[in-house]
Amino acid sequence: MGGFDPPAGGSRACLEHIKLETQTSPAHVQVCLKFIFLVETPGPAAVMLRLRSAVFRAVAPPSRVLACRFSAAPIPAPNTQPEVHYNKLFINNQWQDAESGKTFPTINPATGEVICQVAEADENDVNKAVKAASDAFRLGSPWRRMDASHRGLLLNRLADAIERDAAYLAELETLDNGKPYAVAYSVDLPNVVKCLRYYAGWADKWEGKTIPIDGDYFCYTRHEPVGVCGQIIPWNFPLLMQAWKLGPALATGNTVVMKVAEQTPLTALYVASLIKEVGFPEGVVNILPGMGPTAGAAIARHMDVDKVAFTGSTEVGHLIQQASGSSNLKRVTLELGGKSPNIVLSDANMEDAVEQSHFALFFNQGQCCCAGSRTYVQADIYDEFVERSVERAKRRVVGDPFDMKTEQGPQVDQEQFNKILGYISSGKREGAKLMCGGGVAADRGYFIQPTVFGDVQDNMTIAREEIFGPVMQIFKFKTLEEVLTRANDSKYGLAAAVFTKDIDKANYVSSGLRAGTVWINCYDVFGAQAPFGGYKASGVGRELGQYGLENYTEVKTFSFVLLPQSLKMTVEEISI
Repeated sequence: MGGFDPPAGGSRACLEHIKLETQTSPAHVQVCLKFIFLVETPGPAAVMLRLRSAVFRAVAPPSRVLACRFSAAPIPAPNTQPEVHYNKLFINNQWQDAESGKTFPTINPATGEVICQVAEADENDVNKAVKAASDAFRLGSPWRRMDASHRGLLLNRLADAIERDAAYLAELETLDNGKPYAVAYSVDLPNVVKCLRYYAGWADKWEGKTIPIDGDYFCYTRHEPVGVCGQIIPWNFPLLMQAWKLGPALATGNTVVMKVAEQTPLTALYVASLIKEVGFPEGVVNILPGMGPTAGAAIARHMDVDKVAFTGSTEVGHLIQQASGSSNLKRVTLELGGKSPNIVLSDANMEDAVEQSHFALFFNQGQCCCAGSRTYVQADIYDEFVERSVERAKRRVVGDPFDMKTEQGPQVDQEQFNKILGYISSGKREGAKLMCGGGVAADRGYFIQPTVFGDVQDNMTIAREEIFGPVMQIFKFKTLEEVLTRANDSKYGLAAAVFTKDIDKANYVSSGLRAGTVWINCYDVFGAQAPFGGYKASGVGRELGQYGLENYTEVKTFSFVLLPQSLKMTVEEISI
């Protein structure tokens, strides 16, 4: 199946054509990867995400899309039982059992069945990995002597290897995490590759400055690597978060000890094999599957770890920062939780706003730190918005994540499954109106029905706490001043969005929101070039973009006397 011209009938016919092809192709499914649109509002990035969601749904796109042209790329039919090649610790470019001999099971969340046993790192293994990383960072080591341009070359080689094995990695991610295979292959993997290539380009371009200080001196600065970096990544985007951490750390010459989430260790371990394959020296990257209270805590308090970068809950972020401060004052980057407000004004394009708000909450099974989990809708369009949002949620396809028609797979594990159901019970108990969903979606596995609550009040538990699941909460507001006050009344400040046709209102609301990222007429628009991070309890520092590099370097200042005093005196004597 190759690219095709849009059939007569406009964009709706385009999607019906895609729907037909996805149902009839025995080996490949065409999924829209690149889009070029002519639209009245909003910008092309927003339309890309909107229509991408529509393609996966195989339903009609927003009415504002006037025309579309795109190149289609084939997604290989998945192997639903990919072989697991690596399940041990990766230390000093070698596969090792845990010192304790312990293992833990990693579970297929779609079935609840054990995929395999994985070596479980503890403090002794962390010590070994830190020793390997410290040795790799010592002066005179192959890594420290390596040209910056060659570090970039290695990162590009790693990106190439991941791109080569993208289908297998997507299969493994789906098996271990539960996210739809089509999303893993066409969203996560391309963004992993882009992130690594972006930072590969920075490796030999991170420059210092010359500074004109007073006196006969020459002053300049240089960026130097921090040293051994402990990195702790989450389970919701295992491959993508691994790339977000490795890219800037390696581009700037650091070494890494990474603890991967115990729920989803398999793809990170396979990437470890590629790190060795493409030629990274021994000890530069060490990858440890293990538990937070043991391996994660050991990294955070280790005296020979110079920096910790953590993505996860705000509660654990507090512990990481405390351990780092009470040990050796490690540099800390934290990307933590969120309860992001998504504000829909009465003049917004209704169809766009409903679809984007659905995407903002339900994408990745609702397991996004930046999910639009507080949807504020202006009073005069509230009833229509709720009605349409409920209709959209009821159409959401929940099921086997390897099925190309599936939009929503299972939650990652039993703990998250139970937690989300508990929040749903809390919402009903505290008086929110359950509009749809609210229950279990399958006889086995950790599937939850797409759930929508209306009439949500700001003091309810579901309005204050991060649910991290497919539970949409819709609030009513009247004025811009009111919604800004309510939107900012949260301990979190990771992201936010506003939907409106009025640029003055968009500017007013977005400027008043206390959040690290604000999307206007779109949601979840990311690029490796743009920084991401939170205000308040949503984190410390930024990842991605040039700002992401700053967190992995120390700035050293050099000052040279231009003319030594002895030579200066001689010159003065001669002039006399």
